[in-house]
Amino acid sequence: MFITIDETDVRPIYRQIADEIKALIARGELPEGAPLLSVRQLAANLGLNLNTIATAYRELQAEGLVTIRHGTGVTVASTRANDKSDADLRKPLRAALTGLILSGLARQQIMSIVGSELRDLLKGVR
Repeated sequence: MFITIDETDVRPIYRQIADEIKALIARGELPEGAPLLSVRQLAANLGLNLNTIATAYRELQAEGLVTIRHGTGVTVASTRANDKSDADLRKPLRAALTGLILSGLARQQIMSIVGSELRDLLKGVR
């Protein structure tokens, strides 16, 4: 599992970790049932506090993306059985698009960014 932390990113480190893991799941690099590194192991690999990793894992669990079982570890949950409504799925997309618009980007630039990110995410997806 390859995760990078960007010190210049305004997002908290736990959020960066959770977002990186989400991207790995979306690309199929972490399939359903795949084990994640233990909190202790990932913290050691990244040189971070255990609580930072634990918070990221709890966030992913709250979103239904991983299952945490004490003693056996963290595994990727089924991402196919999503009980979120279309409106719920659109909220974070709308927030991201709003941020791009407020940054002053033109419509075509936004479409290019969205298309590029979608292509990157779907590279490994069947």
